Amino acid sequence: MLDKDSKIYVAGHRGLVGSAIWNNLLSRGYTNLVGRTHRELDLLDGEAVRRFFDEERPDAVVLAAAHVGGIMANSVYRADFIYQNLQIQQNVIGEAWRHGVKKLLFLGSTCIYPREAPQPITEDALLTSPLEYTNEPYAIAKIAGLKLCESLNLQYGTDYIAVMPTNLYGPNDNFHLENSHVLPAMVRKMHLAKLLRAADFDALRADLTRLPVSGLDAATASESEIADTLARFGIYPDRLELWGTGTPLREFLWSEDMADASVHVLLNVSFADLTKGKSEIRNTHINVGTGKELTIGALAELIRAEVGYEGEIRWDATKPDGTMRKLCDVTKLHSLGWTHSVELPEGISRIYSWYLDQK
Repeated sequence: MLDKDSKIYVAGHRGLVGSAIWNNLLSRGYTNLVGRTHRELDLLDGEAVRRFFDEERPDAVVLAAAHVGGIMANSVYRADFIYQNLQIQQNVIGEAWRHGVKKLLFLGSTCIYPREAPQPITEDALLTSPLEYTNEPYAIAKIAGLKLCESLNLQYGTDYIAVMPTNLYGPNDNFHLENSHVLPAMVRKMHLAKLLRAADFDALRADLTRLPVSGLDAATASESEIADTLARFGIYPDRLELWGTGTPLREFLWSEDMADASVHVLLNVSFADLTKGKSEIRNTHINVGTGKELTIGALAELIRAEVGYEGEIRWDATKPDGTMRKLCDVTKLHSLGWTHSVELPEGISRIYSWYLDQK
């Protein structure tokens, strides 16, 4: 158990999960927190990371920093996803070990599991069959990270635990049209489609100025230029076109729930707890999710109802669906004393309100 004055470094403390973990730790009385923005510390720079650990000497580390994106970004920038995530993990986990950090929490993703894994997916499904092609580079990087933690524990007696969250959404999410995940992307696209349908170009300019799209200066662009740009993302005055068929099943977890689960594991779970009764130590990572799923089409209808979009939704079946089903088995997590609290309809209402409040 970490003392309240323990120095905890949260890598990625401005991101979706990192910011929620930071706030969760503060709410529990852990105030000796250390964070660095990307401008202050480039985690791809091994020398800079080593200097940071030399200076700060944290007692514990939460590695929530990662290079992430949706299916389009994962498909196009494959080298970036494997290279940058491997570098971040090698630098942060490696320096934590070299500086004697005994407690570390590594955040991965349930995309580590095989495309055809039996559902719901248990931790033991790891490396049993091929990965989903569209996110294979990212998945391989995250598998390497959890295996690095596991191997350091076995060889050097550290206490590094890996948690694998399902699809996350919440405050400080990425809403950029080019590279965001499905739920925040759908929230923003539905909102923009609603504004375009109403021909509210003042509101469109404000939104596109706050979160710019490459190639468009929203402040000076004509209405037709704005409409043409939105059409690149399937947003038209009479309809919204979304990728795939809408039939894949997905599980979604509110980011502040994920943060609470992460801090619960950091403070209350040890590597020894995860290896009891095992003759061969592997798959000690922990799934974090709700154990509940719905189709992407049903998700779109929930978001449509919250946003108030009344146009047509069309599905572009020429675009990839990704993995058809990816539901977590959260039995291990529940046995460790944690369950989620925010259900999806409430979470969608919260994230849309949060999005509208940003100026």
